[in-house]
Amino acid sequence: MVRAAVQSAVGAPLEIARIDLPEPGPGQVRVRLAAAGVCHSDLSLSDGTLRVPLPAVLGHEGSGTVVSIGEGVRSVRPGDPVVLNWAPSCGTCAACGRGEVWLCENALTGAGAEYARTEDGRTLHPGLNVAAFAEETVVSEACLLPAPEGVALDEAALLGCAVLTGYGAVHHAARVREGESVVVFGAGGVGLAALQAARIAGAGSILAVDASPAKEELARRAGATDFVLASGTTAKEVRRLTGGGADAAIECVGRAVTIRTAWESTRRGGRTTVVGIGPVTEEVRFNALELFHWGRTLSGCVYGNSDPAADVPVLGEHVRAGRLDLSALVTERVPLDAIPDAFAAMRAGKGARALVVF
Repeated sequence: MVRAAVQSAVGAPLEIARIDLPEPGPGQVRVRLAAAGVCHSDLSLSDGTLRVPLPAVLGHEGSGTVVSIGEGVRSVRPGDPVVLNWAPSCGTCAACGRGEVWLCENALTGAGAEYARTEDGRTLHPGLNVAAFAEETVVSEACLLPAPEGVALDEAALLGCAVLTGYGAVHHAARVREGESVVVFGAGGVGLAALQAARIAGAGSILAVDASPAKEELARRAGATDFVLASGTTAKEVRRLTGGGADAAIECVGRAVTIRTAWESTRRGGRTTVVGIGPVTEEVRFNALELFHWGRTLSGCVYGNSDPAADVPVLGEHVRAGRLDLSALVTERVPLDAIPDAFAAMRAGKGARALVVF
């Protein structure tokens, strides 16, 4: 038996329970968690914005140590430090064939599998494949990446989602170039990673926008040269600070108003990359003339348009070289029991990334 955070139904309180975790079968690996990041996507799974089979053990951003392996596993051995990859690419679907592994059609097939059982016999699913909100988990071998050398194992958890997403949004999706101006909407974990990525890319001016004035210090530590408190005049203020509009806007909130504001904050011909995940009820409207006149682009971004196998080693090098500060993303280290409190803080817009440390 191990302790885990269980979502029994949409909107139900997250339950910290003991679960019966089986030993790894063929192609599976048992991992003892070192840490797991509390991501806004977990909150979206809890409230039903994103749907997965329930009941489930949530958590998708984690790191740990291999405990045991099942038959046929070749890439890892007991004792290996690993980062969990919640969206492993199958390598055979049309998206993978195009090299767009972040759009893999089969990445989440494991989320519907039978994963474990509660003490009273209920069948549990593994959330987004990896069920990181648990002392130990059993995952497919494909869901594991070697933890980069020289990176603290607890902080390496952030590489599995927040950093891959924020870094990828800047480098892969928006393709920010040296000297360009960048504005990032939302200074949570992903937004702070995007700010650091913009600094690594050599952006000239880097603006952070957030509704909480308490986020300014975090944003500036991550690389923001300016901080704009969200208001009805945000786009106008960003255009003033950038001399006509930012070259690139990274939206990490997932609300219609911030997506629209991000688009309006860019220059003519600028580009807006939407990272935030919002509900289907959030609709963004444009008129045909403004789309023609401004010549801006608006694009979605899944998992930072990243290839985790290729990008995690690059991120590890940035950490070792001092260019990427993972600790700057963490505003709180908490035990497993405190995940519901971390959810509440997220709903209130407080802090950046809570890190569950086991």
